Amino acid sequence: MALKATIYKTEIQVSDLTRHHYETYLHTVAKHPSETDERMMIRLIAFALFAHEDLTFTKGISTDTEPDLWQMSPGGEIDLWIELGLPDEKRIRKACGRARQVVIISYGDRKTEPWWQKNGAAFGRCDNLTVLYIPLPTDPSLASMVHRNLKLECTVDDGHIWLISGETTIDLVPDTLKGASKRHD
Repeated sequence: MALKATIYKTEIQVSDLTRHHYETYLHTVAKHPSETDERMMIRLIAFALFAHEDLTFTKGISTDTEPDLWQMSPGGEIDLWIELGLPDEKRIRKACGRARQVVIISYGDRKTEPWWQKNGAAFGRCDNLTVLYIPLPTDPSLASMVHRNLKLECTVDDGHIWLISGETTIDLVPDTLKGASKRHD
C-alpha cells in the first residue's frame, strides 16, 4: 500500500516590506511522503517571497509536469513557475519557454555549489530565470516549526527573511545566484 500525503493547515502572515505586500493566507498543504519537513517549509517560504492571490501550490514533487508553485493568469498562461531544490537544466529550459518568469530556490548544504557550477552557464542564457540559494540553519529549528496547524509570520526586508512560529524565530538570508533580466510583476 502506498503511503499517503500528510495534510497541514497553514496560516502565513506575509509582511513584505520590499514589495509593500501585507496579507494573511490560509492554505491546506499536502506533504508528500518522501518530502522532508525542511522542504515543506521552503515551499511555504517560497510562497511568502512571491505571495500573490493567484499563486498556488501544485502537485509538485509527485508530478513531473508541474513546479512546486505557480501563478496562472486569468487567460491560463503561466505567469510564475517556482521550482525547489536542484532541478535538471533541461526541465528549467522547458519551464522558461512555458512561463513568463521562472524561479529556482535551492537550499541546504554543499550540493548547491557543484550543481550551480554545472548548470550556471546554461541558466545564464535564460532571460526570465531567477536562481536563489537559501542557506538553512545548522540546527533543526526550521523543521521544528512544522505542525499540523501551522501559523507562520514571514517578514521580508533588506535581503532577509524572518520567520516566526510560536517561540521560534529564524533569520534567513537568500543569495541571488542569477537575477532575471525580465522581471515578474
